[in-house]
Amino acid sequence: MAETDVIVVGGGPAGLSTALFASKNGLDAVAFDTDATWMHKAHLFNYLGIRSMDGDVFLDRAREQATADHGVTLHEETEVTAVEADEEGFVVTAGEEHTADYLVLATGANRDLAEELGCDFTDEDVVDVDVTMETSVDDAYATGAMVRAEEWQAVISAGDGAAAALNILTKEKGEHYHDFDTPADV
Repeated sequence: MAETDVIVVGGGPAGLSTALFASKNGLDAVAFDTDATWMHKAHLFNYLGIRSMDGDVFLDRAREQATADHGVTLHEETEVTAVEADEEGFVVTAGEEHTADYLVLATGANRDLAEELGCDFTDEDVVDVDVTMETSVDDAYATGAMVRAEEWQAVISAGDGAAAALNILTKEKGEHYHDFDTPADV
């Protein structure tokens, strides 16, 4: 079924992190981004490894790293209007239908697509996920502000995206997978 391995809905730190990790490690990753991320209002002073950076600069660098360096297909200014699961994976509508084996939702505090997909929610009305960011819908993940009640931070969201990607890679490779680069990898 899969047109691609992983579809990511969202182009902020969580979504771009997921797509980068997946693509860097051999999976086809497609991301859809409306460019409505809160990062446009941010200036990073608290992101580990970044002393001071405007959110727009961060996004430009992250997009370039994901696409040019690691082969992510990024559909910019493209809204996903529907998601559904079927016996073969996921169907995502963004003007036209796209299919994938895995779906990662990284839409900030907008949880509409998770609700449409049938994901369980917690008593705090956030998407219920396990430690790998997987939802109650098999092979569907939620990240960042979707899973936290008012505890939002860019570096946490990026970590959520990495956790989702590593779990997807673990499933695909059939063993626990890690992404740890060394100087020899350069």
